[in-house]
This record gives sequence, structure tokens and C-alpha cells, in this order.
Amino acid sequence: MEEELFSNVKKPEYILCAAIHFDDGIKHEHQPRNIESGFVVCGRRHHNCYVTAFIINGNESMAHRMNEANGKATQGFLTSKDRFLDRKQSAILAVEQKQTYRDTDLLFSEDLY
Repeated sequence: MEEELFSNVKKPEYILCAAIHFDDGIKHEHQPRNIESGFVVCGRRHHNCYVTAFIINGNESMAHRMNEANGKATQGFLTSKDRFLDRKQSAILAVEQKQTYRDTDLLFSEDLY
């Protein structure tokens, strides 16, 4: 089914928005297709993702989930093909797609918009 979702999309993959992957070790439904456990929160910038996660989960609940995941939160980006990429992977894609004005090894949302 995953292949069907994107089989008719002729546009190359590109970066959509900032995202943070909180890996709490639990399989959650409707996550980016390359995320096996945890959940991804998206936003304009990474601080927006954190604020959204705290609002939805409550500060105490979010802190508990982060502790269960040993504090594992990976900053990155969501792509047009429903993949979560870390900052390094995102930099490669953004440079390839000319989404950033400079060559970089780590992508920051400020590099995009």
C-alpha cells in the first residue's frame, strides 16, 4: 500500500517542514512510513514541534515519555514522500532539490524559509 500512495507522484521528494521524532519504543499508527516506533510531531520550526508535543501530551506526560525513551528525541524534517529524515539526511535532500541557498551538512529550518 505504501508504494501505491506515492506511485503516481512524479514530483521529486523534497522537504516539507520541521519535525521531531520522539522514540518512546511504542508502535503508533499513522506515523511517517520509515518510523517503526515512536511518534513524529511536525511544525514550522523545531521549537513549534516541542510546544505542540507539550500541549498535546501535557508537560508531565511528555517528560515521562521522554524519560522512557531515555530522552531520545531526534530533530529533523518530514518529506513530501512521508519520510522522517534527521538533520544530516535532510541537508543532503535539501541541497539536491535546491531548497537551500547554501551547501550545508546539517539542515536547519532557517536554511529553508
